[in-house]
Amino acid sequence: MPATPHRPARAATLAATVVTALVLPAALPSAAFARSAGTERTLKMVDTDHDGTIDLAEAQAAAGKVFDAAEKDGDGTVDAKELKGRLSKKDLKAADTDSDGTLDRKEYLALVEQRFKAADPDSDGTLDAKELKTPAGRGLLQLLK
Repeated sequence: MPATPHRPARAATLAATVVTALVLPAALPSAAFARSAGTERTLKMVDTDHDGTIDLAEAQAAAGKVFDAAEKDGDGTVDAKELKGRLSKKDLKAADTDSDGTLDRKEYLALVEQRFKAADPDSDGTLDAKELKTPAGRGLLQLLK
């Protein structure tokens, strides 16, 4: 190909594009990375036997602490306001088996168990980081932190 006056400009543009493509992702925190870090942090917090997974007992123990912290008015239940966005109104209504507009501890822990099972496609009784990063796993994590 014959040399043209535009060739150096194209090479410079290409070089700038490559540098940007390589440097920019490292410079900006990505949502996926932040979500992954949050998942890892929650896994470590909930994994009390330090085996790298969460079992149902660990999930329910963590959920019980969340329930106790959220239950501010002493009535033994949590409502949408106390749950601070952990559940949509639709999910709250579905988990509210007695239809009183709130979740008692039993209802909250039943929801945790339901979400745990949904996040455990291999049915091995434990959730690892990969399973917790799925949509079902993230739904469970909302109830544990």
